[in-house]
Amino acid sequence: MAESTIDQHPLAGWDKPDLDLSDADWHSSSRGLGDVQIAFVEGFIAMRNSGSPQSPSLIFTPAEWGAFVLGAREGEFDLT
Repeated sequence: MAESTIDQHPLAGWDKPDLDLSDADWHSSSRGLGDVQIAFVEGFIAMRNSGSPQSPSLIFTPAEWGAFVLGAREGEFDLT
């Protein structure tokens, strides 16, 4: 099998810091019933899969989080 290398470059416009989430206070998104957890860290909102907490977290600015939640409330996203 041939080896391949994928160069990873930061996304254009990606201005979010590399947050240390090791001591984050994670909260369930739906009163303990959902698979998503969120934490508020250094002015950002981090979201992760509670079933795979070691997986990468999504990081949102407050404006991005507001747009995401508004879209979810309008049915744009399926959070179940």
